Amino acid sequence: MKLLETVKINQWNLQSRVVMAPMTRSFADLETGVIHPDTVAYYAKRAKHGVGMIITEGIAVSPEARGTIGIPGLYTEDQTEAWKEVTAQVHQEGGIIIAQLWHVGRLSHSAITGGLQPVAPSAVQANGLTHRVGLPYETPKAMSEEDIQKVIQDFTKAAINAQLAGFDGVEIHAAHGYLIDQFQFPWVNFRKDAYGRNKYLFLEEILQAVANSIGAERVIVRFSEHKDDTPLFFWEQPEKEVIEILDVFRRTGIQVIHPSAQTYRKPLAGHELTLHALVRKHWEGVVIGVGELTPEIAEESLAKGEIQLAAFGRLLLSNADLVKRLKEDKSIKDYNPKSDLQHLR
Repeated sequence: MKLLETVKINQWNLQSRVVMAPMTRSFADLETGVIHPDTVAYYAKRAKHGVGMIITEGIAVSPEARGTIGIPGLYTEDQTEAWKEVTAQVHQEGGIIIAQLWHVGRLSHSAITGGLQPVAPSAVQANGLTHRVGLPYETPKAMSEEDIQKVIQDFTKAAINAQLAGFDGVEIHAAHGYLIDQFQFPWVNFRKDAYGRNKYLFLEEILQAVANSIGAERVIVRFSEHKDDTPLFFWEQPEKEVIEILDVFRRTGIQVIHPSAQTYRKPLAGHELTLHALVRKHWEGVVIGVGELTPEIAEESLAKGEIQLAAFGRLLLSNADLVKRLKEDKSIKDYNPKSDLQHLR
């Protein structure tokens, strides 16, 4: 299987084309944001059994970046030190590990952020309730220029801390209606300044700052059409949106991207192509595929060059040894949230 091939992507030598998708687990210390001790074995086990690249659960870049309880961080020395054992063990098992850097923006509550009011491009309250805690989203503070610069610095500092902790790179989470994506969301960004006139400026400045500090070749970007709090939203002009965001990646030197689709094979609402097919039409770099992939769908997409890496989420929760099972042609266990989400195993 092409899925099981070794491959070199930028400076990363991957033992397979299988990627562990980022999945929020919420097992970090509620107060300190320091990872749970079981996190070490949780990630190392996947690397041991052949996963080429592990992308961590979303890691907060600041206290106000958190959207629920138990979110790990990379903004303190203690948090950074705790991650060192994870990266060391993953490397010992032959894996590559990427820190996903995350800021949820308005999708939070002051009870989660330590009393800080959530922030957003404009003061527009999100629909629904915070994850796990079930608190209604608060009306966010419209970000000032100073707030924007602070968040850019927070992402940059977290990226530097990730490098200090031994991570092989970072993924900037610019998808799913979280803070960076909120600037690109016409229902949330009503600004009249440069960040309103150019909805991709915030993303571009974060990518440029992070690339300048750790190298663009160590940066991956995740983006999406869908928003977690607004399931009915869709791009009116998908091709235009994709072309514009890909131009941002080119300008900032990004070479590996992670388009996030809920269902890989489902065409976009306003286009005949799927998200990944549309991206491939306009992007010459590396693409990570994701969206309820099966090994069969991944293999087909890799074979035709639509993607270069395939990310699996639930299958890697229920099968830490997924790659080994594929190599040995063994059955794959079905995902069971009742058992697979209760523990880091």
